[in-house]
Amino acid sequence: MYLYDTIRRSLRSLLSAKSRTILTAFAIAVGTFALTLTLGASNGASNYANIIIKDNFDPTELIVSNDNTLFKSPDKIKPQVYDQSFSSVVSQAGAAKQVKVLSDNDMERIRQIPGVESVRPAISLNLQYITRDGQKKYVGTMQEFSSYKEPDLLAGTIPKNIPNHSLIIPEGFLEPLGFTNAQNAINKVVRVAVQKQVNQTAIISSILKGDVSSLKPNADNSNNSIEEQFKVIAVTKKPSTLVQPGTELYLYGNNSDVVRLNDYTTQNSLDYHKYLLAYVKVINGTNITTLNDAQAKIKKAGYSAQSVIDTEKTLTQVITVLQGIVMVFGLIAVVASVFGVVNTMYISVLQRTREIGLMKALGMHKRDINKLFLFEAALIGLFGGLLGSLTAVTLGTLLNPWISKKLSLGNISLLDFRLDQIIGLILMLVIIAVVAGLLPARKASKLEPIEALRIE
Repeated sequence: MYLYDTIRRSLRSLLSAKSRTILTAFAIAVGTFALTLTLGASNGASNYANIIIKDNFDPTELIVSNDNTLFKSPDKIKPQVYDQSFSSVVSQAGAAKQVKVLSDNDMERIRQIPGVESVRPAISLNLQYITRDGQKKYVGTMQEFSSYKEPDLLAGTIPKNIPNHSLIIPEGFLEPLGFTNAQNAINKVVRVAVQKQVNQTAIISSILKGDVSSLKPNADNSNNSIEEQFKVIAVTKKPSTLVQPGTELYLYGNNSDVVRLNDYTTQNSLDYHKYLLAYVKVINGTNITTLNDAQAKIKKAGYSAQSVIDTEKTLTQVITVLQGIVMVFGLIAVVASVFGVVNTMYISVLQRTREIGLMKALGMHKRDINKLFLFEAALIGLFGGLLGSLTAVTLGTLLNPWISKKLSLGNISLLDFRLDQIIGLILMLVIIAVVAGLLPARKASKLEPIEALRIE
């Protein structure tokens, strides 16, 4: 029997039992729907993570720390032994833990490592307040603006070299600071104040000596804080809700301003010229081999180093876990549909026993009978795969604008469907359906013509 005749006869057999065929194909479609949406969501989330990495991290830089616990979860939960050379930070769980920081000596040592082009400290400066004439004072966090960042701007421009006393403010500060819109904020002056940290060591030492004057409230804080004027040069658009909460209110200035203000706040404290992280730029860092070589040298020197690729893996780890969970449910639905294919094909064999006997009596070979039923199983898998994938793609395409709007993703689609993945998924389902139809097809091909024709 020719291939065309086999396919035509298979289609005719499936159409003669429309309800059974549709129900079986629908069962396969449910699993296909879940798997297609999972692949689309995984692609979209990965694309978005790549965009975040691209817009915020220089691929030629390494993030370096003096404490390897910053880049991995602790193996055991237990209190840490106090070390005065460490700095205390608050973990995400709210419990205080000590982290070994980078000193000026560490920074200089890293600069001397072959392959290192430059080293800059990662500073997150807590402001005492930010305000402007006639407005309330608001707390804020200021960081150095990296030239590699490419934020979406509502107004203004960001020059390659940001001038001193220039500030990039986020959209969230517009209304509180009394600006009617983003453009209205450009070239306006705001006032930024920072306050010196309390020298706890000096206070404790004074108390032990019997001097409690340090505990008395000081009405005049002018000696403990400074206020400077900054000109707004740009306003950044509110980022996606998928970005870590809090970062949408970061203020950005140039390196010299941030370092100078940070030195003022930490002067005479244990945190003076101590840094949690540093950004290390590698010579010819666009070459992965060169970057990995420099990373290995930094680690050999006793520091922890993480590349952009490592950061990307960390961001996509959660996505991969969620993808796996949904994939499991989708595969369960597909496995369940396999039994539906087996059941459908067995019923088809039983109902067409006389037809099979007549075909064999007229000279049809066993392999042709086997092929006929395998094609029927393959077509059921194909129909189910197409139905599930098309439904998922249609629904996802319709929902993408709504999802992007809700999550402030801009023009980015969270559900990104790829034709090659969908074709591969459908082919996989066709193969699974064929495997499921092997036993019924084998049973049909082994029927004896005389015995089959005797059945009423």
